[in-house]
Order: sequence, then structure tokens, then C-alpha cells
Amino acid sequence: MLDADARDRVIIALDCDRDRALELGHALAGKASWIKIGMTLYYAEGPAIVEEFKSLGFKVFLDLKFYDIPHQVEGAARSAALAGADLLSVHGSGASAMLHACREGAEQAATVRGDRPRLVAITVLTSMDQDCLTEIGVDHPVAEQADRLARLAQASGIDGVVCSPREAAHMRELLGPDALVVTPGVRPAGADLGDQSRVATPSDAISAGASHIVVGRPITAASDPLAAYEAIVSELVEKVE
Repeated sequence: MLDADARDRVIIALDCDRDRALELGHALAGKASWIKIGMTLYYAEGPAIVEEFKSLGFKVFLDLKFYDIPHQVEGAARSAALAGADLLSVHGSGASAMLHACREGAEQAATVRGDRPRLVAITVLTSMDQDCLTEIGVDHPVAEQADRLARLAQASGIDGVVCSPREAAHMRELLGPDALVVTPGVRPAGADLGDQSRVATPSDAISAGASHIVVGRPITAASDPLAAYEAIVSELVEKVE
């Protein structure tokens, strides 16, 4: 894998407050391509935090997991796109009308900004097991539910999915070569697993079919975040063909 391609595959999750996020942003600017902003940081800081990271040269995965009536999701997708987000997440379980509305909101923003963000669907949250699905009235297996929602999302104009790295190969086969397959739960060999249990190394996740990997604490909590990031890039360059 080429160095530039490797850098474009790694999304750094900034699950921290604004001051720390910007400290990391300045340390990684010019080297890293992507950062992820989740609910905690976005709800605290609003659209301005996306604009700040865009001004530093980053592409932004705004991971807000839209889930509401179609009208609200359409507006949310449009607003998030106009803030500058390059990638947005939406819950696949919102059904086709909501998913189509998400795509429509992103398309509306494209008339202003010139392009639209790409969209990825959450199928089954990695925190949910079979008991959780049964509790909300879903009686078929987790894997079957994930497949069903992945297909629904693709048919509704969504560009791909977020999934565990252990499902990456299957989702790649299911959705085809052009789909986004974004995998959190990636840990370099020997790294602390934290609260993740279904994990893979960066090179294993990409080799399995992930288009992008999301890495948080192994980079952001490292004594030298840039060095930790560069080590992951080097692993991808060396091990992924």
C-alpha cells in the first residue's frame, strides 16, 4: 500500500474535550488525513468544531448516528454537511424513508458546497447482543439483522456501513467493492484493548475488506500521538498489498 493511501484509511477518533482535541489536531495536522468527531464533542461545541478541524486540513467523519423522523434526519444531514463534514453516520434501523431522507439532505448541501458527504449506516451496535435484540422485539440473529440493514441502507442510497473488523470481510462480500466499510475496534498488536472486545490489528482489518479504520486511544492516549499514528501508517504500508 502506498503511504498516501494508508494515511487516507486511518480515522483518528477524538473522544475528548475541545482543548485536547485541538491539541491533538495541531500535533497531527499535515500528517493525518481524517479525524472523527462524535456526539460528546459535537454537542458541546456545535458546528464550529467541524469548521476548526477543516481549517487544519483534516477530513471529518461526523459520527452523530442520525435516527429520527425523515424530515428531521433530512435537515440534520443537510446541516452537518454544510458544516463541512466529509462522512456522516445514520442508523440503518430507521428504515428506508429515513435513509432516503438522509441522502436527500446530503444532496441538498451539495448544491451549496459542490459535493456531498458520504454516508455510512450503523447496522447493529457492537454493544448489543442477542438479548438486546430480543428485548426490542427483534427475534432473528444479530448477523441476520446486520445483513438485512446493510442491504436496506445500500438500496436506500447509503454508501456503506460501520461494523466490527470481524465482520469486514463479510460486509465487503455482501456490499461489493465500492462500498465503504468503516471499522472501529482497531488496536495495534500489543495495545490495551480498553473496553473493546471484538478487535483486529490495522493491517488485518484492511486486509479483511475495511475501507477505513477508526483508531482512538492507541493514538490519542499515547505519549507521542504522532509517532503512534505513524507506526500504524507504516504497518499498513508494509503489510497490506
